[in-house]
Amino acid sequence: MTSTVTEPFGPLDPFVHPALFYRDEQDYLDGTLPFVREGLEAGEPVAVAVPGKNLALIRDALGGDAAAVRLLDMREAGRNPGRIIPGVLRAFADAQPAGRRVRIIGEPIWAGRSDAEYPACAQHEALINAAFRGRTATILCPYDVEQLPEHVVADAYATHPTVIHPGSRAEQRSDAYAPEGVVTRYNEPLQPVPEALSFAFDSDSLPHARHVAVGEGARLGLVGVKLDDLALATAELTTNSVVHGGGSGLLRVWAEDGYVVCEVRDQGRLADVLAGRRPVPRDQRGGRGILLVNLIADLVRLHRSDSGTTVRCWFAR
Repeated sequence: MTSTVTEPFGPLDPFVHPALFYRDEQDYLDGTLPFVREGLEAGEPVAVAVPGKNLALIRDALGGDAAAVRLLDMREAGRNPGRIIPGVLRAFADAQPAGRRVRIIGEPIWAGRSDAEYPACAQHEALINAAFRGRTATILCPYDVEQLPEHVVADAYATHPTVIHPGSRAEQRSDAYAPEGVVTRYNEPLQPVPEALSFAFDSDSLPHARHVAVGEGARLGLVGVKLDDLALATAELTTNSVVHGGGSGLLRVWAEDGYVVCEVRDQGRLADVLAGRRPVPRDQRGGRGILLVNLIADLVRLHRSDSGTTVRCWFAR
């Protein structure tokens, strides 16, 4: 069972969020360079967060102007799509003077993203519209239509109110725009893994749950900072379950494709689609659990329903 959530989506103005479709390097530069330079000429703060190869293209083409642009490799900064809004987009936008338009190029989807990552990518693109609704910002999202599957391009029409086709700089309205539908469609049930270590926990066994996760993570090959991150994520998620998810939950840990995966299921209903993607004010008490997990994990997937919530996070070995 999945829950449909539409409340955060509404009129975007003055927020602008076009998808830029490109076929080759020339298309890419023709669509991104004018966007950056127009922003610099207008005195607008500009950031570029794209995969490394494309980042080098833009940096080299900008020449001396590159020093005035915040440049980020999205393969690192946005490895976990759930980290991009709070850790990249909002982190840059919120640091600028109030009311000043910011320009950001964000390319979170590239050929080679895994099947496990893509649903989180699509939801991220949809949720940008909720996270920036009413803000003075423009976020341009490039899509390689030669390399990406057709369903990814189709989702781009659904998550962006306007699109720019190869060889054109004109924005066209997307008649398929329906971001709330994308959030709901990719709210996919996360199937249990039979061979996973399982541990049922409640308020009395919270410390032991963390020790169980750390012990299994170490046995499966996690070391150093990654093992510490697993411990922190487990502590945050299990505590959330006890406080907000009915007082108990189920922890699972297993190895998968070079990662150690940690999952927490409980009976709580997570209605806020921006949970874990919204920066938290420094003076606010609590509300950082899923946000913190998003910032440290290599991938986070959520499934929310009326009967409970599952949070699954991946840590590279």
